[in-house]
Amino acid sequence: MVWQIAEEDLASTRVLVEALGVSTTLARLLVNRGHADPARAQRFLNPRMSDLRRPDGEHEMSGFSVSVQRLVRAIEGGETIGLFGDYDVDGVTSAALLARVLRRSGGKVVLRVADREAGYGLSPETVRALHDEGARVLVTCDCGTSDHDAIAAAVALGVDVIVVDHHQVPDLSAGEPGWLALINPHQPRCRFPFKGLASVGVAFYLAAALRTALVARGRTAPDPREELDLVAIGTICDLAPLADENRILVQAGLQRLRTAPRPGLAALAVVAGFELPTLRAADVGMRIGPRLNAPGRLGSASLALELLLAPDAAEAHRLATAIEDVNTRRREVTQKVSDEARLHPGAGPGRSATIVFGDGWSHGVVGIVAARLVEETGRPSIVIGLDGDVGRGSARTVPGVDLYASLKEVSHLLQRFGGHAAAAGLTLSREALPAFVEAFEAVVARADRKDEGVPLSLDATVSLGTIDLPLVEELVRLEPCGVGNPEACLVSDPVTVERTRIVGGDHLQVTLRDGGAVRDGFAFRFAPRDPGAGARIAVAYVPEIDTWRGNRRLRLRLRDLRPH
Repeated sequence: MVWQIAEEDLASTRVLVEALGVSTTLARLLVNRGHADPARAQRFLNPRMSDLRRPDGEHEMSGFSVSVQRLVRAIEGGETIGLFGDYDVDGVTSAALLARVLRRSGGKVVLRVADREAGYGLSPETVRALHDEGARVLVTCDCGTSDHDAIAAAVALGVDVIVVDHHQVPDLSAGEPGWLALINPHQPRCRFPFKGLASVGVAFYLAAALRTALVARGRTAPDPREELDLVAIGTICDLAPLADENRILVQAGLQRLRTAPRPGLAALAVVAGFELPTLRAADVGMRIGPRLNAPGRLGSASLALELLLAPDAAEAHRLATAIEDVNTRRREVTQKVSDEARLHPGAGPGRSATIVFGDGWSHGVVGIVAARLVEETGRPSIVIGLDGDVGRGSARTVPGVDLYASLKEVSHLLQRFGGHAAAAGLTLSREALPAFVEAFEAVVARADRKDEGVPLSLDATVSLGTIDLPLVEELVRLEPCGVGNPEACLVSDPVTVERTRIVGGDHLQVTLRDGGAVRDGFAFRFAPRDPGAGARIAVAYVPEIDTWRGNRRLRLRLRDLRPH
């Protein structure tokens, strides 16, 4: 990793300390995140739902008006509304949110989610199946923007299509494919200023607008704020930036998740052994996200959707237990593909990108493996599972390489691709693989990358003795942390390793000393990098409070270490 320690702005830090009454450390971290203005910093530390910008007027979200009118007409006319969600967490949470809101508003809904084996996105076959079930309006969730063949099939059947999505919009200069409405902040004519919403965030706004329209017509409609836990989960797990509207929505959603969890999520916490009252954004990404993703990675995401819609504790427990079993299988499959991918020639040194492929690699885990390879190689990585003559893959990247733009340059070699700058999916023929590898590596080699390796952004160098429970409790005010709002990551240099221990096969526990201060640390998959007792090292870490059965203790979650 390339350590990038933020420069200290002493003047701005002092201003925040005096204006907000916060510690110097928290003030410095706020400045590092672009919140040097006291008023802006105050809003950041205290996100409120009332600060959300309305998606109308000068901030109009394109496609909203016609979509709301059509859904109101369907509800009042007793028409069947088809809902289709993609198989990842964003797609499943979006579908669950809209299904609950539409049904509780009196709508008749038929619901489907994608099957991994059928490929991502909406297909003409799915459109025909929903039409056969009576759907005359179809709302897509986290897909549809690039599924023009499926949209055309729906139009031919007389189905009105409303696309709820957040993926990059392809070139539509030749004309739109016939949807009734596209609700996607990335389309050029959309005036909503924040472009970082996940699809579940777009779905929340649509649900709020629908409620307003129904109430104005004298009908009852549920409060979409009851679904904010789904918004938080989908936004975090899709790696959407936790800034602006997303920060507000996720903060409120986490609070609901901690205090009033729906049956399915309460059961999942019990079965998986984590505690909801202390849940942070990072915990959602590590504990809830992989489990909700697991069914879709190994087949159909319907099990995850059923869990989110479970009506009672008994049904929720049955579904949560099934999901935990699927997640265990997912881990085993992921480890097997990871081991084989690391041995592939495409993962070797001297390349601008890591591109690996293998027969029988599960399409559902290639994204996880690609993310691991990025971390290990410091290069954009594509992992492709081959099935006969067709390969389906997933891509992850590093700063300086836009995946969507890069794949667009070599799209003539692909059957299909989609996604955004940080993550993408693709389909191609086995025959096209050699040409694709050569062409994609050439595109990446031309990218403007300032550093080799994965950058690690660090906030400050501090002595280990300054890290105590009161400070870490104050740093919790930065939450929710994630993409666009990183956790506080600090450096202590030098520290002495007092003792180490390997746990769980490949994880590392350490005890560190800096003068009279002694702190315990933990690092995932760092066993091969055990420095040994007595070593003098520099360590980068996230200070956190580890809570177990009501007991709270300070712990350092190591991000990297190196010799002093």
